[in-house]
Amino acid sequence: MSDPTPTARRTVLVAGAAAALAGGTLTACGGEEKNPKSEPGSASTAQAAQSPSSGTGAGKALLKSSAVPVGGGTILKEEKLVVTQPTAGSFRCFTAVCTHQGCLVNKVEAGTIDCPCHGSKFQIADGAVAHGPATRPLAEKQITVAPDGNISLA
Repeated sequence: MSDPTPTARRTVLVAGAAAALAGGTLTACGGEEKNPKSEPGSASTAQAAQSPSSGTGAGKALLKSSAVPVGGGTILKEEKLVVTQPTAGSFRCFTAVCTHQGCLVNKVEAGTIDCPCHGSKFQIADGAVAHGPATRPLAEKQITVAPDGNISLA
């Protein structure tokens, strides 16, 4: 009499391979995700800003430069962006989606962009990781600052 375990194991392996080929995703606990998920918390009113125009396409104003404090930043929750002003007149824009597990960052203070989920912090000047568990920087977005102070995606 043969042992049914090898057949059952082979069936599971074949089914798993078929699911992977069909576009299924296997995820291990504790790793960084490639697909961002929704923010479990909410951004504070002082740090969140509403977009003066709908959408985030190129050329559409995201906010006024006066809404971005020097040495800090403003989170655009709906657009999933954070605009920073590391030094007077120098503006940068990054995705507000943490590279650790896809939570949205919720505040900018003391020179860092902070994620509430697991404590990751990113530098306001370049999006680099200042404190893990994230290991990758925030993705930078190209912006333009118009003479009237409107900041838009490039």
